Amino acid sequence: MKSSENKILKSYWELLSGLNAKLKLDLIEKLTLSLKSEISKKSRIKMSFGKWSSEESAEEIIEKLRESRNTNRQIEKL
Repeated sequence: MKSSENKILKSYWELLSGLNAKLKLDLIEKLTLSLKSEISKKSRIKMSFGKWSSEESAEEIIEKLRESRNTNRQIEKL
């Protein structure tokens, strides 16, 4: 284990050592599940993004956006 990794591990241990037994067991369970997760990193990234789904054309959506704009800019004096 690298020195930097050891420092990180020590920092986490100092932070978590004060937890009661139940919380520690819950944390162990969550960490174990995260390691056993079958979803790859690429799949997680793909799930984070999606395509726009609409019956309207791009032109109709753009027109609605432009119509909904509301500007009432007031310049304050310094």
